[in-house]
Amino acid sequence: MNKLDRDIQTDPIKIVSAEFFTSAFTVQQLPEESLPEIAFAGRSNVGKSSLINALLLRKKLVKTSNTPGRTQSINFFIINKAFYFVDLPGYGFAKVPKEVQAKWKHLIEGYLQKRKTLKAVVLIMDSRHPAMPNDVQLYHWLSAKSFVVIPVLTKIDKLSRNEWEKSCRECARILAISPESIILFSATEKIGRRELWERILEFMDVNDRSS
Repeated sequence: MNKLDRDIQTDPIKIVSAEFFTSAFTVQQLPEESLPEIAFAGRSNVGKSSLINALLLRKKLVKTSNTPGRTQSINFFIINKAFYFVDLPGYGFAKVPKEVQAKWKHLIEGYLQKRKTLKAVVLIMDSRHPAMPNDVQLYHWLSAKSFVVIPVLTKIDKLSRNEWEKSCRECARILAISPESIILFSATEKIGRRELWERILEFMDVNDRSS
């Protein structure tokens, strides 16, 4: 039995079902608030879809794309019929027309400001690059509004172990947070998967995590 199989057997949550629920292209199309929600935010092409798929042990539930800026809606996925994962449009891709960027900004801010069922926002950044101004701006905007923010550095399988620590320290410095609060993640190697699940579940009241 390999390490991933052992980790899955001792997961803090058993994924019984994970299904696409709905998409919202406008604030008016957002579904009725009912179950707890965890939102995932990050720059375009940062590995957000791959991270969600890795968490859920699904290969293609969230569609991945090599074309930045392709996701133009907020996508809801219902997990174990108990809570939602919410995939927000990627931000910060310069080639997307400004009017589209403005539309996304309105949609994302509208969602974040109005969802009483939103428990935490997973802020995803690429470990190979310093946190970008948009990342910093979103982190401080969320923190100022008292949202729970879970910072994650993805694609660490592209770096050496020494580079992991350097990337984490630099991100912590830019965001003015503790390095220990940042989760290092690899969708390919499933590194950080358990740690991220544990952090997510801290902020949710799911009565039965295994059903």
